[in-house]
Amino acid sequence: MALTDLAIRQAKPQDKPYQIADGEALYLEVTPSGGKRWLFRFRFNGKPGKMALGKYPVMSLAEAREKAAEARKLLAAGGNPSLAKKAAKDAAKEACSNAFENVAREWHDKQLARWTPHHARRVLESLENDAFPDLGKLPISKLEAKQILATIRKVEKRGAVETAGRVLQRISSVIRYAIQTGRAEHNPAINLTGAITANKVEHRPALPRGELPEFFTRLQAEPLYAPTRIAMHLLILTFVRPGELRAARWEEFDFERQEWRIPEERMKMRSPHIVPLSAQALALLEELKPLTGRSALLFPAMTDHSKCMSENTLGYAMGRMGYKGKATPHGFRALASTVLNEEGFDPDVIERQLAHAERNKVRAAYHRAEYLHERRRMMQWWADFIAQQQGKNVVPVNFKRAS
Repeated sequence: MALTDLAIRQAKPQDKPYQIADGEALYLEVTPSGGKRWLFRFRFNGKPGKMALGKYPVMSLAEAREKAAEARKLLAAGGNPSLAKKAAKDAAKEACSNAFENVAREWHDKQLARWTPHHARRVLESLENDAFPDLGKLPISKLEAKQILATIRKVEKRGAVETAGRVLQRISSVIRYAIQTGRAEHNPAINLTGAITANKVEHRPALPRGELPEFFTRLQAEPLYAPTRIAMHLLILTFVRPGELRAARWEEFDFERQEWRIPEERMKMRSPHIVPLSAQALALLEELKPLTGRSALLFPAMTDHSKCMSENTLGYAMGRMGYKGKATPHGFRALASTVLNEEGFDPDVIERQLAHAERNKVRAAYHRAEYLHERRRMMQWWADFIAQQQGKNVVPVNFKRAS
């Protein structure tokens, strides 16, 4: 006879587990401890099998019969209910582990070795407040640009435009990490870079990071005056403003400390600036010394060594390389900022190295020498990254090993 709820409730435990049939291969198993669970028994390819459907009363009699009916239908179609259940369970587990929040927390843990505790806490809090509520439970491989944009728009509507930009960069970095670890195939956040309402700033055309290898191929092929070629490389490695590089003087360089100290009168923001020099930048300077070392300037004009290289020299060179209207020497600053933000470096460290203005005078005074250790590490990572784009066998610093 078919079971009833009353019969199930009245089923008493015995010394050994026993089963009560409901019909059509559905059974209720009662354990010695009084627990009750539903079992579906079947034969597949001539071999007996059984599958647990759930516990009573969490799974009601009606729900158990519905599950058993689904299993019978799968058997009729030639499927194995037990394997199908395991596959569904594995898929659910994988979907959970690949949810945006879980991948983001994993990405965050991987960055801790190169971040300050304060920055690490700020990054996680921004994701918890502005990304996880909407995107956290979604599979990272299924995220769409419109979902990310809707999330960013909420931050933007608060008037927190800079925060919106940083949250977008962090979402992009998480998806990028998912791609690197085989859990996503494309990054929809990349297409949203220009979607945020930004403060009006004069932007100079910049190369996308994916075009760097082609740029260096063209640069190698272009017949340039040797100091001009070195200037182009140094501009990329230091991402200072072109005018700051063109007027650079040998006396500003401390090779023992591996620093370039630009005096305030040559800085746009009228504040002295320190540029940590990577191994690659130092090598370029050593290459330049025999060429212009007798001059006070690193890059003197060819006709008058008391004057620096023309402001048009690097721009014209890029124009001849095919980048007129597409990229400018000044654009390497934007490229560096984009890549370093995408790679998870502290935005405050990046902004300080870019020598951007600090609106708050107290913070400005505090930031003059702050983050120098972090900036050294970041500049070497950037130089190693650039070397990779040139096809050189260099791997960017693994900060986890280095720390």
